[in-house]
Amino acid sequence: MLRVLLIALCLAAGPAHAEERFITLASTTSTDQSGLFAHLLPLFTARTGIAVRVLALGTGQALRVAANGDADVVLVHDRPAEDKFVADGFGIDRRDVMYNDFVLVGPAADPAGVRGLSDAAEAFRHLAAARATFISRGDNSGTHAMETRLWRIAALDPAGTRAPWYLSAGQGMGPTLTMAAARDAYTLADRGTWLSFRDHGDLCVVLEGDPRLFNPYGVILVNPARHPHVKADLARSFSDWLVSPEGQSAIGGFRIGGHQLFTPDAGAD
Repeated sequence: MLRVLLIALCLAAGPAHAEERFITLASTTSTDQSGLFAHLLPLFTARTGIAVRVLALGTGQALRVAANGDADVVLVHDRPAEDKFVADGFGIDRRDVMYNDFVLVGPAADPAGVRGLSDAAEAFRHLAAARATFISRGDNSGTHAMETRLWRIAALDPAGTRAPWYLSAGQGMGPTLTMAAARDAYTLADRGTWLSFRDHGDLCVVLEGDPRLFNPYGVILVNPARHPHVKADLARSFSDWLVSPEGQSAIGGFRIGGHQLFTPDAGAD
C-alpha cells in the first residue's frame, strides 16, 4: 500500500516539476520578429532542458512587466531605461549581449532629400521641413525611445505638436514597417527587423552609419529580492548561456540572406 502511495505521489509531482522547467522572458518585438528567438531558443532548450516563453513587447512594456514580477528575465535595447530598471531595484546583473544599429528607411524617391546625409538629427529636420509622412512606433519601445531622442536633438516635437504628417502606429516593428511601405512613408527601424522584413514595397535605407544609431541589447535578471517567486536560477542559466561562447556563436551565426543581423558583444560592460 505504501509503495502504491509513493508511486502516486511521484506521478503527481512529476508534471508539476516538469512544468517548472521554463522561464518567462520579456523582450522586444525586434528580437522576436527578426527571427532571432526562433533560431536561439531551441538551442538553449536543447542544452539545458529549460523552455523559454517569450513576451514580445516594446522595451518599455517589457520592463514594466518585469517590474511587476511577471517575467523572470528581460532582454531589451534601451540602455538608459535598463540602467534605471536596475537602479530602482527591479533588476540585477545586467550584461551586454549583442548589438546592431538603427536605420532610417523611406521611399526610394526620397522626397525629403535625406539620402546622402550622415547626421540622423539633421535628417529628421529634413523630414519635418518637407512634411514627409513619418510612421512612429509610438509604443514606448527601444526604437521609439531612440526616435524620440533624435527629435529632441533636432529641437522638434512632432508628436507633441500633433503634426499631421507624423503618424503613430502603436505597434511592433514589423507592423510599423508594413504601414510605412503601404503609405510610402519614412520610419526608424532596427536593422535586424528591417533585414528580415519581406514586404519592403518601395522602401529602402536612406540613412545609416550615424554613431548615435548604435543599438546595444542587454539581458537583466529580475531581482528575486523584490519578487521571490521568480525562477532566479533558471533565468541565470539563460543569461549565462547568452554570454557563453556557445550563445555568442549562435547569435553571430544568425543570418538572413547572407546578412548578420546581430553582433555578439558579451563582456563589453
